[in-house]
Amino acid sequence: MKESTPTSEQDLPSATPAAVSLYDARPFFEKALQYGVAHGLINQAKLDTMCVEAPKGMVQIAGYFGSEFLRPELEKARARMVNLISLYLEESCQGDLHRAAESLRDHSLLSRSKGGSDMLKRLIAMPQSSHFGMSERKGFTDELIPHLAKWTLRSLADYRAELATRRHAADLIEAATWMAAQLDVGDDELEEFGAEAEAVIRTALLIEAVGRDTLPDWIGFEKTIGVLRRQPMLASEDGIVVPEELPAHLHAAVESVRQSVLAEMPRILDASLSPRKLFTQTAAFMGRYFWIEDALAEIDHHERSASNEWRKATLGQTDEDALVTAFLHIAAGSAPKVSMTETSAATLIRKIRKSGLHPERAKAFIQSHAPTALREGYVELWRLFLQEAQPLLLSDAVTSHNDAMALLRRECVVVAKASS
Repeated sequence: MKESTPTSEQDLPSATPAAVSLYDARPFFEKALQYGVAHGLINQAKLDTMCVEAPKGMVQIAGYFGSEFLRPELEKARARMVNLISLYLEESCQGDLHRAAESLRDHSLLSRSKGGSDMLKRLIAMPQSSHFGMSERKGFTDELIPHLAKWTLRSLADYRAELATRRHAADLIEAATWMAAQLDVGDDELEEFGAEAEAVIRTALLIEAVGRDTLPDWIGFEKTIGVLRRQPMLASEDGIVVPEELPAHLHAAVESVRQSVLAEMPRILDASLSPRKLFTQTAAFMGRYFWIEDALAEIDHHERSASNEWRKATLGQTDEDALVTAFLHIAAGSAPKVSMTETSAATLIRKIRKSGLHPERAKAFIQSHAPTALREGYVELWRLFLQEAQPLLLSDAVTSHNDAMALLRRECVVVAKASS
């Protein structure tokens, strides 16, 4: 196991200001230290203490990122330590040398270095993308140590630029989660759907404008566009609005998305282009709005042939575990899948316990779309699976989640998540 965070410092070759001036790069730490000495804020005793602390910090950092026994690693650790302290001082003191010198005077080098490390850890743990499927939201883990190693040598300007980007992504995810929750859709479901936060926000704004209260499937989304085209006042500046109850710190993120929706409204209201062609076949609009993929609704609405729908749901699979996996997704109200990852299996269990399991949906799908000669056998396959699975999937016992996961691994197709 890696040790928790490195506490950093700098390997000061001497306790005198002259020694500090040897650093040509003049990192903020050095400027603050020289300022403190020159203005009597940092005395000789404090410099002596720093000279004792610095080697300890170097060894800790070298061990955290590699080996404390190799000279190149120790040299790199010194650079990391100086940069970590500089990052923390300049950011926390807003570039004020006097405040930074006081911070060095009143606190240990190890604590200032740890402050820089904690800044970077929080940054790295923030989402890089506003896509729910790409945002793990697990906080900082040992898997991210290589990323931390790179960031310990980056500049404050790099940190601030990355922070702004990631904070915007985090705000979009939080706003999309909040708006979806008002429409009875949880973040687990958004992750399962592979939703993009901005797309969820755009659709939620349209849904609120027409007075609906649920995130739509495609048919519902198509009807929403129809309402806007018939009542264009709903699509105006006064109709598309940021929800009043939205947390204040998220208003800016949602407002930027709202402006993009208003800019796109002339094309959205253009009745010469069908919604399907606009939103699923026009490059500029593909992926910009969100609707719940609901295969069953699509079947009912478009009256697709049974054979085509069966192939779509099962991908041509005939193995019983793959078919049961598809049936279970249908019964849970999800798009049919013939395999799932450990994460999506756990999400499916949570969804079933939140929204219920509807076995009759899967049975109806089999009876309507399975090959005629195989329907009876598949209905029986589904019935036998339910006998064991339904009590476990709906149980609220303490150990029931692990039991349900074990059953899905045995009876369905659960695969390891592919590495990125």
